[in-house]
Amino acid sequence: MNEVRKLITLCGKNWAKIGVEFTFIGGQPECENCMLKVACLKLKKGVKYKIVALRGNVQECPLHDEGVVSVEVVELPILALIDSNMAVEGATIHFKNENCDYYDCAMYKLCHPELEDGEAVVIEKVIGDSPTECKKGRSVKLVELARKYEDGKKLSKIFKFFVS
Repeated sequence: MNEVRKLITLCGKNWAKIGVEFTFIGGQPECENCMLKVACLKLKKGVKYKIVALRGNVQECPLHDEGVVSVEVVELPILALIDSNMAVEGATIHFKNENCDYYDCAMYKLCHPELEDGEAVVIEKVIGDSPTECKKGRSVKLVELARKYEDGKKLSKIFKFFVS
């Protein structure tokens, strides 16, 4: 069984609560000369995380007036549409963004999640059929994906234990 990867980062003291979900937007100009930026900026831009534990004391921060605290986070599962024939729970696949010009399609973001072409992911759960019919005629399934890392750990597995 794959182990869960928890990351330690810093977040604003006022919203550092277990269960809080956020999307990392990247560093800001104020971060350039900050001595804490190594801890803050190790998350992946555009990825959704969930706080699962609190750690440490309040540190000063040029962005957060109330300061920042250390937290443990896990990456949340990625909802995506994939070809039906690949939708097998527990399978590791290399994600492929489909070429599609239907930018106004309600499913476009599900077909083009925040994943790189060829990125290794594990199919955590097959949720079911797509919400609507694919305009290109593809047979697709809605799934939850977890990024797979070189050390074999997954960041989203723990999510299942914290859903309320």
